[in-house]
Amino acid sequence: MKSNQNLSILFWHRKSKADINGYAPIICRISIDGNQIEFSIAKKIPSDRWDMEKKRILPCPEAKSINSALNRIQCELEKHFTILQSKHEVVSPSMLRNSYRNLSTDHNGEKKKTEDKIPTLLELASLHIENFTLLVEKNLRSKETLKQWKSTKKKIAEFITHTFKSKDLELSEIDQSFANKFHTFLIVKRKPSIQEAAAMKQIKNTKQLLNIAETNKWIINNPIEKFRCGSEEPEILPLELFEVESIWRKNLSIDRLIKVRDAFIFQCFTGFAYQDIYNLSPQNIVKVGAENEKWLIKERGKTKVTEMVPILPIITEIIAKYKDDPYCILHKKLIPVNSNFRYNCYLKELSDLCGIGRPLNSHLARHTFADLMLNTMDFPLEDVSKMLGHKNIRTTQRYARVKKNRISKKMNLSKQLLFDADGQLKKAAFPPIV
Repeated sequence: MKSNQNLSILFWHRKSKADINGYAPIICRISIDGNQIEFSIAKKIPSDRWDMEKKRILPCPEAKSINSALNRIQCELEKHFTILQSKHEVVSPSMLRNSYRNLSTDHNGEKKKTEDKIPTLLELASLHIENFTLLVEKNLRSKETLKQWKSTKKKIAEFITHTFKSKDLELSEIDQSFANKFHTFLIVKRKPSIQEAAAMKQIKNTKQLLNIAETNKWIINNPIEKFRCGSEEPEILPLELFEVESIWRKNLSIDRLIKVRDAFIFQCFTGFAYQDIYNLSPQNIVKVGAENEKWLIKERGKTKVTEMVPILPIITEIIAKYKDDPYCILHKKLIPVNSNFRYNCYLKELSDLCGIGRPLNSHLARHTFADLMLNTMDFPLEDVSKMLGHKNIRTTQRYARVKKNRISKKMNLSKQLLFDADGQLKKAAFPPIV
């Protein structure tokens, strides 16, 4: 049914709620036949940027995006009003606001205070972590990724304390400069600072949080959406085969370093990530084919892609070594692996003892495996991608870079096909003329 009600939508600047920096929220007022309701659009601007006559933002860097958002809100409200008119004899302002916010039209106003409360930035991070934890418990997400989200929240908290001298930040207080300031804090001002790629990952996670806020209409748009999180991928040079051999053959007398060395070599010849070797059990050894060849097959924790690797003799030796290890028997593990922190600490110690000249880490072992498979053992890139448990081959291309010796080997084979022993081009078999 169609009602004859009149709708009026007005935006105004609530100067009485200005913060210490002079920023006050923009309010949307819905009026239907004299009845009114208001809600904040979760955006603050200084008083001198509001055009009292046009009810829009005066020319400034963010004017275009905010004014476009105001126009979009007005169009959305008018569209929802038209739909509600076709269903109800009388449409109230609260019905229209609830419809715009994807709530039921009879949504209780008192209940709204808890359900529609706009979270702060750290509260938003906590909400996301809570939801992500539920997915981890259902084995739909990785525990390692959950740790990364907790790390992001911690770094955001550090940034807010350092830059804004506050314990938290309202979503409406976040502007376009937030990402640049966060980036500078992470790579320059934070103690200890982090690398460029790691900083970009933190900003990418923050951008994802603000996308969630935008989806829930807690903010009009993501203020840092235009910040480019791409950075040049740092090239990780894999270990050369002689370096892997020197680590394997190093005479060690400390039991904890022997176990760490064995775990690292295990990674170098399987490509399994830390999370995956930590969780390996005897059940992951599967016999394949008519010859019952032993393979390691496991769903990768991070991507949920099945990674499968034939067991090389050096891996057979390591597995046999720990077959009767008390820790492995008790916890049903294939090999003993320390916590991630201790593992990486001990690897640095191992690097010094072996004279490698640079830190060893779990990620380097995966790169070394990819290099061995591609450049030494001539596996196609597609096969290496499957063994590493990657979702797409583009990721594998960052791991496995073609070396000159691989090109040289392929070219030598091509020479034998194209040229004779004297270097002369072989005669081609021309097709008969019809």
